[in-house]
Amino acid sequence: MAKNGQDLQIVAYCCHHCAYAAADLAGVLRIQYPAQAKVVEIPCSGRLDALEVLHAFERGADGVMVAG
Repeated sequence: MAKNGQDLQIVAYCCHHCAYAAADLAGVLRIQYPAQAKVVEIPCSGRLDALEVLHAFERGADGVMVAG
């Protein structure tokens, strides 16, 4: 069954010092982004284990973004 854009679930792993700060600033400035994007703060994107990405897919994520 094909999903439309509103049904997609995206997990965004964001580095605490870089990308998460940008996502937090977007919230402070009330810039909206899709509710389907789940932002997960991690200490460093370079230390993200590939198994965590695979676990996100196992839990139903349609896409994963790693930002640092």
